[in-house]
Amino acid sequence: MWIVKIFGAISLLQGSVWGQWNPYFAPGRPTVVHLFEWKWRDVARECETFLGPYGYGGVQVSPPNENAIIMDPFHPWWERYQPVSYKLETRSGTELEFADMVLRCNAATVRIYVDAVINHMNYNYLSGIVTGGSFYDGPNTQYPGVPYGPLDFNRYPNECPNPSEQINDYNNPIETRNCELGTLRDLKLGTAYVRQMIIDYLNKLVGYGVAGFRIDASKHMWPADMTIILAQLRTLPTDHDFPIGAKPFVYQEVIDLGGEGIKGDEYFGLGRVTEFKYGKHLGELFRGYDQLKWLVNWGEGWEMYPDGNAFVFIDNHDNQRGHGAGGENILTYRVSRLYKMAVGFMLAHPYGITRVMSSYDWEPYEADWIGPPNTNGAIDDVIVNPDLTCGGGWVCEHRWRQIYNMVRFRNTVAGTTLNNWWDNGNNQIAFCRGNMGFIAINNDDHPLVEVLQTGLPAGE
Repeated sequence: MWIVKIFGAISLLQGSVWGQWNPYFAPGRPTVVHLFEWKWRDVARECETFLGPYGYGGVQVSPPNENAIIMDPFHPWWERYQPVSYKLETRSGTELEFADMVLRCNAATVRIYVDAVINHMNYNYLSGIVTGGSFYDGPNTQYPGVPYGPLDFNRYPNECPNPSEQINDYNNPIETRNCELGTLRDLKLGTAYVRQMIIDYLNKLVGYGVAGFRIDASKHMWPADMTIILAQLRTLPTDHDFPIGAKPFVYQEVIDLGGEGIKGDEYFGLGRVTEFKYGKHLGELFRGYDQLKWLVNWGEGWEMYPDGNAFVFIDNHDNQRGHGAGGENILTYRVSRLYKMAVGFMLAHPYGITRVMSSYDWEPYEADWIGPPNTNGAIDDVIVNPDLTCGGGWVCEHRWRQIYNMVRFRNTVAGTTLNNWWDNGNNQIAFCRGNMGFIAINNDDHPLVEVLQTGLPAGE
């Protein structure tokens, strides 16, 4: 019998989850940066020396739990998304280093958000020893580091309708949520035992002071199961300056560009949802496939999520590599002029909670796999140059002058409305944020020469 869950049936739990839309930024710091594949020691130092002083509000860190070691190809980035246990041991560092990072970043008024991989374990055909020393056996669904065994996974025919146990039809919610995503062993979140293992893992992270979670592969999990899990998370610790009774912030990875059986709004009751149409549309506009003048009603006017539900970004670690949502028009650091303009627009516009990407460089032909700068698989230190940029293969878009200045702009104009919109009927636009900020963007091939209303107080 195939198993279907009904989200609305869990209404008795709703009262305990309403805090999940609040990222608990320090006042006036409404921007997250994704320090992709950084070591915990480097994240802690970055919070203290740059992110705190330059006004960033939070950091998304890579998955902190023990993962499979992949040797062919050599330590790809995606091995971090192949968990084998919930021990906090990865190439980013140890559990002690993780705890120290969270403590130091909170002290620097920068919150930590963990990329939580809880839908699945690793590839179903791999077995071996992993980053924290645990053994696993994917073919026989044995994960003693948790422990999980054969009864803890969705299988054919009881849960997954396909003999291959793979997702074949994304218009079928049962397949999408009960079958394996790319041969990754699919956890049976419908059982109390599996949910409790996940709850214990997330609560351990909350105990260390993390402010919330990016929930990876959310559309592959039933909202009803996630409702139960999130309702049992601890409140955030007050000794890290969280308010009494605060629940962890949640933003869920749901790719919904239309045309599939699962919609992002099914997850609004659990927290914010990643709006992948945001980067797709801005990439098309700034690349010249349409005119910037149409941004006049940007946000919900473009049939994107309601402002209070949206978590937005120009690119992420998946689609900057040419896969995931958005296609070839996604803007990345490789087209720096267009990228800076698009990030500048994102940070100037009031729609959604914004995340800035911080990447490392790779050769394009290796885009599908190459891991962070490393020495024999161990992540290299992030090199900071005298001009605040990074070296050693680290791109650090968040340290680009145009981007960190726009982070400060967003901090300054927080809470104001967008007004005094102007455009030239093509690719020159300008607008105000109340009487606190003004921005003009020119993506035409000629200078912008115009007298504009800035809305700002008179200068001297």
